[in-house]
Amino acid sequence: MVSKRLIAALAIVSGFMTAAGCSDPQIGKVLDEAKMAGRQAADFKGADEDYFGDMDYGYRRASDSNVRLTTAEVRGRNTWIAWTFGSDRFWDYMANHTFGAFDLLKILSSHPEIGYCTDDYGDGYHTGYDAQYADVDKAGCAKLAGKKWYPLSRDRRWKYYGLVNEPCFQKPTAPDEYGLWLDKRVPVSTECPADPFDNETKYPGVKIGARGKTVPVGSYYGKPSGIVGLRLFPNPDFNDAAKKKWDGTRYYTDPKYYNDQHLVRPYRIGMSCGFCHVGPNPVNPPADPENPKWANLNSNPGAQYFWVDRIFIWNPRNVQANFIFQLFHTSLPGSLDTSFVSTDNINNPRTMNAVYNVSARMEAGKRFKERLAGGGVLNKQFNDFPQTQALSEYYQPPDIVFTPHVLKDGSDSVGVLGALNRVFINIGLFSEEWLLHFRPLIGGKEISPIKIADADRNSAYWQATTNQTPDMALFFVKTAQPDRLKDAPNGASHIDQTKLDQGKVVFAENCARCHSSKQPPNLCMLGQPCTSGQIIENSAEYFRYMRTEVAKPDFLDKNFLSTDRRIPMTEMGINACSPLATNAIRDNIWDNFSSETYKELPSVGEITVVNPIDGSPWQYTMPGGGRGYVRPASLASVWSTAPFLQNNSVGEFNGDPSVEGRLRSFNDSIEQMLWPEKRKKDPYIGERVPGPSYIQRTTARSYLKVPVGFLPEVADWRPWLYHWLHYLLPWIFTTDGDLQIGPIPKGTPVNLLANIQLLAESPRLEDKKAHLKKLLPTVIELKKALKSLPPDATDEHAAAVFRRLVPDLLSVSKCPDFIVNKGHYFGTYLADDDKKALIEFLKTF
Repeated sequence: MVSKRLIAALAIVSGFMTAAGCSDPQIGKVLDEAKMAGRQAADFKGADEDYFGDMDYGYRRASDSNVRLTTAEVRGRNTWIAWTFGSDRFWDYMANHTFGAFDLLKILSSHPEIGYCTDDYGDGYHTGYDAQYADVDKAGCAKLAGKKWYPLSRDRRWKYYGLVNEPCFQKPTAPDEYGLWLDKRVPVSTECPADPFDNETKYPGVKIGARGKTVPVGSYYGKPSGIVGLRLFPNPDFNDAAKKKWDGTRYYTDPKYYNDQHLVRPYRIGMSCGFCHVGPNPVNPPADPENPKWANLNSNPGAQYFWVDRIFIWNPRNVQANFIFQLFHTSLPGSLDTSFVSTDNINNPRTMNAVYNVSARMEAGKRFKERLAGGGVLNKQFNDFPQTQALSEYYQPPDIVFTPHVLKDGSDSVGVLGALNRVFINIGLFSEEWLLHFRPLIGGKEISPIKIADADRNSAYWQATTNQTPDMALFFVKTAQPDRLKDAPNGASHIDQTKLDQGKVVFAENCARCHSSKQPPNLCMLGQPCTSGQIIENSAEYFRYMRTEVAKPDFLDKNFLSTDRRIPMTEMGINACSPLATNAIRDNIWDNFSSETYKELPSVGEITVVNPIDGSPWQYTMPGGGRGYVRPASLASVWSTAPFLQNNSVGEFNGDPSVEGRLRSFNDSIEQMLWPEKRKKDPYIGERVPGPSYIQRTTARSYLKVPVGFLPEVADWRPWLYHWLHYLLPWIFTTDGDLQIGPIPKGTPVNLLANIQLLAESPRLEDKKAHLKKLLPTVIELKKALKSLPPDATDEHAAAVFRRLVPDLLSVSKCPDFIVNKGHYFGTYLADDDKKALIEFLKTF
């Protein structure tokens, strides 16, 4: 029987994590800050200054007309890189609602006391985590032989975070007026002209709160921060009281000061799409990745070197002991679970998409007829804008679109502009409304769809953004061309020309079915009714056609190198968590941004998953309604985009963005793809599971920690409450009042806890009751197990306690598939000589 004290404990913790007022804003009735300030969409015109002119091969524009941009295309690039659409409000919210873990203003900083102690690696690339010295400060590190203190500053921002330093900035040597150690602009020169977007007169910001009083109003583009894609905005909450309370020194050094959910910073940080997509030009990489020039950067590669765990956990000290870090640590460099805010309680990090061969991709999209319904019909289409009228064939009123599938599960199927516009919401646009539809980060609240109709009515930022995305689409049609190895310095020397003809045949017979947008015009795909004269997929006639096509000199030109069609994940055998994502199914958060065609997809059947503790296999039935599918990755510029698979789990990451660094990662990754026996095996169950078996497990003993400053306040008696809670629940609350749940032993599969399904999927009351009946005993047993562990429990003892709970935890898992590097075994059966020839051909993409 569960004790009364435990029931009280659960009630208190639940109340702390879900506290809300009775006068909360109402869904569909809130305005964004711009609308509240009386601003209209027409007030936020896209900037047309060609400040980023050297990017995207623009440094060649004097001699190459193909890289010269029209005014509309320039506006599109500016929208991509500099427009942050009111997201500064959202990221400020995140800083105060992530339990002290996340703070972009600190990521922008170069404070000498923020860093970590580890082995002296010189200037090389390294993991940065050394558990033995995890909690050693700068002074203590200086006393340790062979150890070095690595401050997290502009000097190492690329190596540690994988973030792109903005050209024309330098590391600060002293704090600014607020005590902040932010990057400094170099003096204006021909090479470093003034940022044209930081112009309050031409681009007047939104005057609300303290703006225009204790802080400037500023530009609606904000001002540059020193990191590409992040821009600084005056905080409208930084009034006289906040200014009086502010202490720049304590902000960096005193946890009792900065671990405060009510802390008001002088700046809010806005994020543009470029933050997650601008990267080094593979063909013209920077000589020093910490100090690129605009000519060394492209808008489209995706943040291939982005370390999510480091960016979202700003303090590296003793970081492995925080389960939030362990969760983000499952995002391998260059990957991110894009649903982590509007969480579906499935941890499924995916690579940040590179954008290549857009026109070829759109041409391939003509094969995919998607029917819209409900709020989906309100998505903007090319027909709605004069500059994109030439693309009107992709929409047939009132409800048919022909569209590529941008997201990996093919869910954003409402047209190109709708897919683009959804992304802006997902990174902070109209957060006043968006955050009302779910409980951010934690989940456990029934999710409802954000409606396009509400955004159209109540958000000036949304309206302005939808007006700007057509220019952005035109920009990518022009610039998103593949980066060819042959065009890089000494690139051709890395390709064995003698193997290319053989490689082309191997590709045509084994890869082109999924990895070429050039297909027979009279193709009949498998599963469809065929008519006379059609070429049936995978027939002898089909392979004859593809061999001829691949052998043509222009095969790679205007080829997306993917069919972009939805494939049942059972064909690919990959990890199921990405295909199981629920954000776009009917009545979920992205309901308005997925088609009826997607929502009506049938189940793909059963898959085999394994128990992550003993390796025993069992069958899991994949649900339908859109889930269970994946679109083939494009192989455009594949030589520069390793590691591979949807989560970057196959191949060694290499932090060096030079041609040689990229090829080292490519060679290792492609060998693991074609020789899967080279992929990682799990140290716990690897010998009991055939094939790859990499499971992401906690790297150290960890706790779910919530500092007291982020717990709900209870009038003026919180100090007394801390003492009482520690007495009542010593296994949950520390003597200081911090909530600390654990220990979670080293080696625990992260997703065993991260994927617990908190709510029933069905809206039917009886289904909700049935799920709760299964969930509650599991949670109670988990709490009891944690309570039973003494303070000095060993990892072995804790693991034994957790092991007993595994069957129950699997029964309430929303994705019980733990092996992340399995699948895509196509071509693995080829002779070694054919594999090597295929690799040489892939290098030419």
